[in-house]
Amino acid sequence: MRKQVREYFISTYERYESLFECLNCDKAYYEKPISLRHPLIFYLGHTATFFVNKLTLTRLLTERVNESFESVFAVGVDEMSWDDLNDAHYEWPSVADVMAYRQRVKELVLDIIDTAPLSLPIDWENPWWTILMCIEHERIHLETSSVLIRQQNLEWVTPHQAWRPIEDFGPAPANVLRPVEAGQVVVGKDLDSPTYGWDNEYGEHRAEVPGFEASRYLVSNKEFLDFVEAGGYQSPEYWSAEGQKWLEFSKRSAPEFWRRKTVDGKPEWHLRLMTKEIPMPWSWPAETNFLEAEAFCNWKAEQSGKPIRLPTEDEWFRLYDISDVQVRPETAWNANIHLDHGASSCPVNRFQHGDFFDVIGNVWQWTQTPIYPFDGFKVHPIYDDFTVPTFDSKHNLMKGGSWISCGNEAEPSARYAFRRHFFQHAGFRYVSGALKQTAPTSHYETDVLMSEYAEFHYGDEYFGVPNFPRALVELLAPYFKGRKTGKALDLGCASGRASFELARYFDEVLGIDFSVRFIDQGVQIGREGLLRYTLVDEGDLRIFKTRTLAELGLDDVRLPDFAQGDACNLKPNYTDFDLVFAANLIDRLYEPAKFLDDIHTRIRPGGLLMIASPYTWLEQHTPKSAWIGGYKKDGENVTTLDGLKKHLEPNFRLLDPPKQVPFVIRETSNKFQHSLSNVTVWERHEG
Repeated sequence: MRKQVREYFISTYERYESLFECLNCDKAYYEKPISLRHPLIFYLGHTATFFVNKLTLTRLLTERVNESFESVFAVGVDEMSWDDLNDAHYEWPSVADVMAYRQRVKELVLDIIDTAPLSLPIDWENPWWTILMCIEHERIHLETSSVLIRQQNLEWVTPHQAWRPIEDFGPAPANVLRPVEAGQVVVGKDLDSPTYGWDNEYGEHRAEVPGFEASRYLVSNKEFLDFVEAGGYQSPEYWSAEGQKWLEFSKRSAPEFWRRKTVDGKPEWHLRLMTKEIPMPWSWPAETNFLEAEAFCNWKAEQSGKPIRLPTEDEWFRLYDISDVQVRPETAWNANIHLDHGASSCPVNRFQHGDFFDVIGNVWQWTQTPIYPFDGFKVHPIYDDFTVPTFDSKHNLMKGGSWISCGNEAEPSARYAFRRHFFQHAGFRYVSGALKQTAPTSHYETDVLMSEYAEFHYGDEYFGVPNFPRALVELLAPYFKGRKTGKALDLGCASGRASFELARYFDEVLGIDFSVRFIDQGVQIGREGLLRYTLVDEGDLRIFKTRTLAELGLDDVRLPDFAQGDACNLKPNYTDFDLVFAANLIDRLYEPAKFLDDIHTRIRPGGLLMIASPYTWLEQHTPKSAWIGGYKKDGENVTTLDGLKKHLEPNFRLLDPPKQVPFVIRETSNKFQHSLSNVTVWERHEG
């Protein structure tokens, strides 16, 4: 198993680096291909830092390689509120420095693979699962980075032997609809599945799928040309409201990778591939975003008089079930997938799967279905922000994989979703039939832990104990008098209530938490003014609750910002705060001493640091060797307050004796946790 994992890691790591060999100048690394993504230098470093950050959490890695890199390259790959895409916040390192960093990470990972304790099977709970997670993560970015290279200035890229496109052209076939019989779809992985999966693949989903018709081929460039020439991009009636906004923003009149050129005095269409442009291969699949695919279907429905639309995820699974598709063959796949045939699309009539073509491979296929969790879904604790942020009805599922999809991406169980205006190596096939509900919907937070925190931050008071985040801010308020109240950092903000309370006093408030599931609640109540969640009553009985900012008297405060971050390795631009507010955080950090030793660099002289904690030290959060208190040394008690003084007094002075603030966490209608948090307020030394 070590040998297999080692080979899988090396092949993935080196293949990813070869992708960047297509870039021929520094501009290609540092100029953004599109405004909504980081420059490519970020993605070169991102996958390596992912190994370090995740293996540190599992303690397979005990020391960081480069703290700055592992902060700057940590997040920023989608349009989420916590993705900081502001170039002014970054001083990108040189390509040579990033490559040297990657080499160091490679050596460390190989050493872990060769020497770390290994027990089989490698399942969800096994630390080695994280190694596989990191490898599969890099394979995802093999695809996403190839798209960004394809969107980069053509002059800055060069053809590469390892990335040669397929040279297979020919006339496009006429597309026809073929029947798909009704049937049941049963999908979802068990935790003992023999292959790696991401969290959204686990659980169970069953559906009865009525019969429908599906296009035999993916929509080809030739078929899509009819829509372009019919003025489809200039006809708003075919576009959703979201699609019309995107058209207005993008000024698009043809697909992203189509190029209009004049050859011998005549206009001709060409296609931009990853490293070059070629005369339009009309038999290849049209590559579009979801909005374009949807508009084409609306136009096609008008032309044909049939209810043409995109398939649902269930319909794609039904199509897969009736098709002759072999997964993980010993030789090359009978599909344009896994880089088995070349580095581009190919004709839509090359790979046949039963009565249909390209059921998998060639390009991803957009579906009507916004991604949602299967019954029994749960997040992996090491990567809780892989899927949960996409459960927002704004990310639609793509199925089937593309020519570059490798590893998990090539599995039929894979569930990847992107925003509807994003481009991947993605196209579509259309279906005809009545549309059922595209996905289960829930406007209420139903995760038990998340609901408990929603209630803890925004819900009712119990047993006369005031709301904890509000009580902490009110305790601090007298310290603000006569002090600068420009910027506050709510570190470990969880669901964000204290961030809103601090906004009563500070001009700018930033809430940071390691978990985007928590951040989502703060973002949601800030954006919509309300938060819906369910609480456990007893057993399977639930109580539905809604809380608004207006009810809390917070509807007129300036909304805080929220970001994902690691308190032990914050980004360098998080500085000059007048207050750092750290509630119930210190005893949940994996390196509390490092946090305490460095936090003064984030606070301006004269600024405040508040630390509140019940001092509940647990090895599941903090290795015992890293506890700053709660143990005996040389027969004497060492308290957490002792530890705080040891690490903070070189840069801070304790303003008052510690205070205790109670808090209550509701678990069910009949079960509550009552705790006391010890609060200390520190002032950073002047100068």
